Amino acid sequence: MNAVTPQATIRVMLVDDHMVVRIGFRMLLEATTDICVVAEAEDADSAWREYQASRPDVVLMDIGLAGANGVEATRRILAREDGARVLALSSHEDPSYVRAMMRAGALGYVSKRSAPEELLAAIRQAAQGRRYLDAHVSRRMAMHEFEAQSPVEALSEREFAVFVELARGMTVNQIAQAMNISPRTAGTHLYNIKQKLCASNGAELTLIAIRHGIIEP
Repeated sequence: MNAVTPQATIRVMLVDDHMVVRIGFRMLLEATTDICVVAEAEDADSAWREYQASRPDVVLMDIGLAGANGVEATRRILAREDGARVLALSSHEDPSYVRAMMRAGALGYVSKRSAPEELLAAIRQAAQGRRYLDAHVSRRMAMHEFEAQSPVEALSEREFAVFVELARGMTVNQIAQAMNISPRTAGTHLYNIKQKLCASNGAELTLIAIRHGIIEP
C-alpha cells in the first residue's frame, strides 16, 4: 500500500461493535475535508471481509470487540495484508493493552478520552505509515516504566487476547470458536496464562484483569 499524500482523501474503516459509536465517529471524520469513512465492521470476521472489499488507508480498531477482540482482529488483518495500517482506539489506557496492540502490528493507540483533534492527527499520521501514541497513553506508559512490572506483561500477544476473553467469562470452547483455533490450543493458552499469572481459576483471572484496569468491574 502506497503512502497517502497530505492532499489525498484518507479512506478509513471503522471497527466497533456498537453502531451508535460508529455513527458518532463517522460524523466526526466526515466533517473534515481530508478524511472519509469507506467501510464499517462490528467484529473480527467482518473486519477482514470489509477490509478486502474497501481497501482502506487506515483501520480505526476498537479493542473491546465482542468475541475475538481488537488485538485478534488486528492480528488477522495483518497476517493476510502486511501493509495494512491499523490505529487502535480504546477506553483502556493500561500499558498491557497498548503493548498487545503494538505487538499485533498496530501503528498507534488513541484513547477515547482524547480530544477529536488528537484522533484526527493520529489518523493522518497512520495514513503516512507513522506511529502515534496520544498524550494520555504516553503518560501512562512513562509512569509504568517507574512501577513494578505487571505480571500481565509476561503474556504473549495471543495469550493476552485469550486472557481478556477468559476474564470476561468466555469458556475455552467459545474462545476457540471466536479465534478460529482448536479447543486444545485454547486450553494450552489457558494453562500458560494461569502459570504466568499464578491464578488457579477463572475468578482469579477476572480479579487480576480488574485490578490492572483491563476490564471494568
